[in-house]
Amino acid sequence: MCGILAVIGKTTDEALVKQLSKRMSHRGPDESDLHITEKGHLLSHERLSIVDLHTGKQPIQGTSSAWMVHNGEIYNHQKLRETVLRHHTFRTTSDSEVIVHLYEEFGYDFCDMLDGIFAFVVIDGDDFIAGRDPLGVKPLYYGKDSEGRLYFASEMKAVADQCETFEAFPPGHYYTPKTGLVKYYRPKWEEESLAVGKLDLEAIRKTLTEAVRKRLMSDVPIGVLLSGGLDSSLISSIASRLLKEEGGEKLHSFSIGLDATAPDAVAARDVADFLGTEHHEIHFTIEEGIEILDKLIWHLETYDVTSVRASTPMYFLSKAITDMGIKVVLSGEGSDEIFGGYLYFRNSPSVTDFQKETIERVQRLSTADLLRADKSTMAHGLEARVPFLDKAFLELAIKIQPEEKMPKTYDGIEKYILRKAFDTLEQPYLPESVLWRQKEQFSDGVGYNWIDTLIDYCASQVSDVDFAKAETLFPYNTPATKEAFFYRAIFHKHFPQESAAKTVRKWIPKWQTNQDPSGRANTAHVKSDLVVTTI
Repeated sequence: MCGILAVIGKTTDEALVKQLSKRMSHRGPDESDLHITEKGHLLSHERLSIVDLHTGKQPIQGTSSAWMVHNGEIYNHQKLRETVLRHHTFRTTSDSEVIVHLYEEFGYDFCDMLDGIFAFVVIDGDDFIAGRDPLGVKPLYYGKDSEGRLYFASEMKAVADQCETFEAFPPGHYYTPKTGLVKYYRPKWEEESLAVGKLDLEAIRKTLTEAVRKRLMSDVPIGVLLSGGLDSSLISSIASRLLKEEGGEKLHSFSIGLDATAPDAVAARDVADFLGTEHHEIHFTIEEGIEILDKLIWHLETYDVTSVRASTPMYFLSKAITDMGIKVVLSGEGSDEIFGGYLYFRNSPSVTDFQKETIERVQRLSTADLLRADKSTMAHGLEARVPFLDKAFLELAIKIQPEEKMPKTYDGIEKYILRKAFDTLEQPYLPESVLWRQKEQFSDGVGYNWIDTLIDYCASQVSDVDFAKAETLFPYNTPATKEAFFYRAIFHKHFPQESAAKTVRKWIPKWQTNQDPSGRANTAHVKSDLVVTTI
């Protein structure tokens, strides 16, 4: 993983481009480089070395005049080298290099050939192509300055004060000067009427296992984020099995909570004991969380309430992980969107509404959980990989008939078919108490006092007089609570541009009276001293 910056249009201010790129140095603490093309365009790269530690420095030159920068991982790079690119001569063993060769071989029409996560720019003379992975696992922003130069960057902070207008680059698209934006990712499941397939529990198990397997590709140690919820626990279990099969090192697992009694911490401990992982439990205080809100929002580049709440513990956890020498972790993002796992899905008024909401939530992940997962980890140079959002797994799982996903079908149990797929009598994947544990959103699971105290603190920092001015101060996405106002004010301090505010999408759960994004706001939530529920 890395931070990339491209400036398309002649400029002589190399020092400025270096300075802009360094605003993202947290994304790539290992090495940095800049290339000026013969036409005067600039490519800059802040590198986190994960695959090809010694020769994979970027920008990378293709066979002739094309140069590229890439943030992400291409899991099928070896297969591409051995097949469609077998006649090409490569300069590195980096997974990234296949991108520039695919451009040389196929022109613009190659993004769908990539299996991985990516944001990239390839420049060839005055021609170029920029692209982003299907769901936007990796961030990318683009804009134009007063001189007409185009900017592409991994984070908004590298372009916000240079561009007259800018926005988030849409997932599943590429851009060229000849075509403009082109949507290359067009799965049938984007149309809910076509997202219909049969339930196959064995296929769910096998396809998710393969998704995890390819994400173990690394030349550095790998860990897992283990909250103790179903999704992260399943990923941890699968990864642990695969590493044991390959005779690899013991898997490192990481959890965080306010203290050892936090719901997630207790459940994660049980899972780690069951799997035999090398488990690390991190704690943070509410005071520490409040203290870093300003810096956190600068990293996150969002004022969305649930993103800020959940990113705070993730920020502390990520620092602890990198301090231990781990550069890559697997995470469970995406499952709740695919399978309708959030508690509010229980209130969906119809099968059609349920299916439509799952698809829309997956499509919008880049503005919510994926943004949080990337930026709160990359704030400390940690790469998060998300197996549930593997293209093959998505193709299988989203097309399962929605009736099979709805909690109503199974006495209110969310994600029943995912649980059942891994409910094996022989060599069980998880303890039954965790396999059937109720959904606990990450910001709640670290300890209920975190959200409750945070809401009170924000309210104490915003006067009634100031809050009454919310619509005047922030006419776009006007904050509806003092907590939201507090985050928005911090965001505005760092990113005062109107374009910046418009990159943010607020997430509010549907079909419930209480509009707070906490899972505990739903009446289906069971706040129990017992952390788990079993069936």
